[in-house]
Amino acid sequence: MTAAQDTVDTRAGIRPRAPWTARVLTLFPEMFPGPLGFSLAGQALARGQWRLEAIDIRDFAGDKHRTVDDSPFGGGPGMVMRPDVIDAAIARAREGFEAPLAFLTPRGKPLDQARVRALADGPGVVLLCGRYEGIDERAIEAHRPEEISLGDFVLSGGEPAALALLDACVRLLPGVIGKDASLAEESFERGLLEYPHYTRPQVWRGRAVPEVLVSGHHDKVRAWRAAEAERITRERRPDLWRARAGK
Repeated sequence: MTAAQDTVDTRAGIRPRAPWTARVLTLFPEMFPGPLGFSLAGQALARGQWRLEAIDIRDFAGDKHRTVDDSPFGGGPGMVMRPDVIDAAIARAREGFEAPLAFLTPRGKPLDQARVRALADGPGVVLLCGRYEGIDERAIEAHRPEEISLGDFVLSGGEPAALALLDACVRLLPGVIGKDASLAEESFERGLLEYPHYTRPQVWRGRAVPEVLVSGHHDKVRAWRAAEAERITRERRPDLWRARAGK
């Protein structure tokens, strides 16, 4: 189903569904769309299949210097983003927009494909990108964003994480990737890592493509791919394998 066909029923009839929308709160709006302006995501953005608004947090500072941070109470290195500035920025981003608010932070819950798909199925997302030592905890308590992490490592700010999350969501939107079947076989969609892929030449540096893949027997190919996905998951991600076995 293309974006033009994606509709919702209302009492007045059928109207087009609003494009999936991302609003990103950041100190560096020039970082967006960045890589999302290229390839399939960029083409979908140009077609209006999704929308992106980068909101400059500095626009909500109350002084002429556009100050967004201050030294931490209790001492220590670095600076902390002010709660009043963050509060005003979030209020602007959520005006007339019923979408989840997410804060990209190393202390958040690890992002997984199930959460990505749930976000992609909704109206969009508001992403809060922190910088410096972080955001005043009172702003987080007041707005209770979903805290999301890409993994157990630290970035200079939330923007690279936001780009990754948006890329993961946008590629799942209807019409962005041509074949829905290719999405269904990707890593994590069935709780498994993806099977290996091969293409021409059939023999390269003495390494041949597995014979089953050139046999023409589609049932055998499907069985081989399923077995390889299970083998790779058991070997490389035993945590995923255990979780799948426990379902």
